[in-house]
Amino acid sequence: MLLTRIATEIIPFQNEERRVITATTIDTPLGKMNATAIDQGICFFDFADKEILAIQIARLQRIFKAELHHGDNNHLQALRTQINEYFSGQREIFRIPLILSGTEFQNKIWKELQNITYGTTRTYKQLAEKIGQASAARAVANANANNRIAIIIPCHRVIASNGKLAGYAGGLWRKEYLLELENQNGK
Repeated sequence: MLLTRIATEIIPFQNEERRVITATTIDTPLGKMNATAIDQGICFFDFADKEILAIQIARLQRIFKAELHHGDNNHLQALRTQINEYFSGQREIFRIPLILSGTEFQNKIWKELQNITYGTTRTYKQLAEKIGQASAARAVANANANNRIAIIIPCHRVIASNGKLAGYAGGLWRKEYLLELENQNGK
């Protein structure tokens, strides 16, 4: 059964107390991915082999004023299930709460990325125009680069204006794989 047309819930983050970030590793066809969640939802999902991973995790700990503990919770279990469905061609849209901790501009871009239909692409310029800031293509690219929730917030669906693949922190080979997967399974 193909799961479609289910929007991901985005919860703005506000922190008033110390909390725990639960972390786990999820195996995917593209390699291991690190996932973290707080009580309200997923706050990080990215490739485990990224050079800046330790910096990203330390930043999350500061943002959420939280200690990192390895384990599992209902959000991480749901993520594991849904990412497996995605890679097997059974899921186009994720239904999982996301906790975003970016600027107002970044959050706007990350929300707009989720409106890019499975199996399609947009350019950085098109995204800038979509949010009413046609000259902000570089800022859009920067927001994409700061996306901490790979695949679910599909920054891999953004390409250069010339139609070529560009700018994927997980590696262009992964971006190509994800786009091909979606093209093969899309309707």
